[in-house]
Amino acid sequence: MGYAVLHLNKASGNDIGTSAHIERTIDPKNADKTRTYLNRELITFPEGVSNRTEAIRHRIESANIKRKISKNQVRALRIMLSGTPEDMQRVEASGKLDDWCKDNTDWLRETFGKDNLVSAVLHLDEKTPHIHATVVPIVSGERRKAKIAKQEDGKKKYRKKNPNAVRLCTDDIMARDKLKHYQDSYAQRMQKYGLQRGIEGSEAKHITTQQFYRELYVENEHLKEDIQKQKQEQHEVYEKVRDLYDRKDEAREKFLDIDKHVRNKKEELVTVEAKLQKAKQDYKPYKAQEELNLIHDLFPMMKEQLRIADFCRKIGLAVESIKALFAGKILTAKSFSFFSPEHKQKFTAEDVKLKIDNEPDNPKKLRLNLNGVNILDWFRERFQDVQKKEAVAQNKGIRM
Repeated sequence: MGYAVLHLNKASGNDIGTSAHIERTIDPKNADKTRTYLNRELITFPEGVSNRTEAIRHRIESANIKRKISKNQVRALRIMLSGTPEDMQRVEASGKLDDWCKDNTDWLRETFGKDNLVSAVLHLDEKTPHIHATVVPIVSGERRKAKIAKQEDGKKKYRKKNPNAVRLCTDDIMARDKLKHYQDSYAQRMQKYGLQRGIEGSEAKHITTQQFYRELYVENEHLKEDIQKQKQEQHEVYEKVRDLYDRKDEAREKFLDIDKHVRNKKEELVTVEAKLQKAKQDYKPYKAQEELNLIHDLFPMMKEQLRIADFCRKIGLAVESIKALFAGKILTAKSFSFFSPEHKQKFTAEDVKLKIDNEPDNPKKLRLNLNGVNILDWFRERFQDVQKKEAVAQNKGIRM
């Protein structure tokens, strides 16, 4: 029987780098691109939310949190769920992967709350099937630290703030006793798939990417020192060979042993240096993503403007027209045909007046208005008109 794998980590900032890895907007070196199409999102996003990063923000904004959230406060937990490779491959081969996914998402909802589970993505393009889940740590009720303090002194302290208010609090979820409970309850849910809990109290530790680089570097330096020491010993052997020519067989054997040892160390050094170089190369896309994150933080409206600009281009507007719209101008035309990406067809409008406005209920969101109406709503009305006309035509054909 193999082991169930459950890892929980705190995410930093908006965690866009991890979103890029999970959503495959970058290509990980250990993923098979020919199987990426098999990956799937197991959680349906709310209306208006298109990705994991937006889902985290949407959950926090809609949770009615009264207390101000600090810049460095943890906004999401990364949870990886899987099993030992051979057992997960067996689950997939036996056709039970869909059941396994459902049991995992059910356990996540029951454990952390349905609304707090904002994303769960199944990856099948890597060696072992696994799920990357995202939980926003929103809780209510008395704080764990306050409850412990009350138990220690036995006195109820006066509090101005409502202890049952909704709040963003990672410590309450990542308490040591709760982490043990998660491992126990998850392993119990996974027993039907032949997966058991890992060894309780194991001293095995997971290391970060940065720590992995540091350990590679230290190992590299130690190997260099070892090689230098072996070279010195080799030189000493050369000198002894001259003095012990009559005992050449014994000296030669020792010399060859040391020479072989030195060559092995050189090969180990080359292997470690190759691993270090590959690790650095694999990390470059994440650095580029960090730079993009900084641009989005400095210019928060840029992402929204790019979204509207891309939409304008898809419906058939030229670049100069898009520039004019962003300059605040109203574009007019007696007649114009617009392409609807949603319905995959064109619709013609008369006496056209186009303008970019803010959403009435969310100034941070932009929309394109056609004659004072959101063009998305206009597309849907035109599509419904076309469907009605086709239905009438079909009914007439039946009567004939």
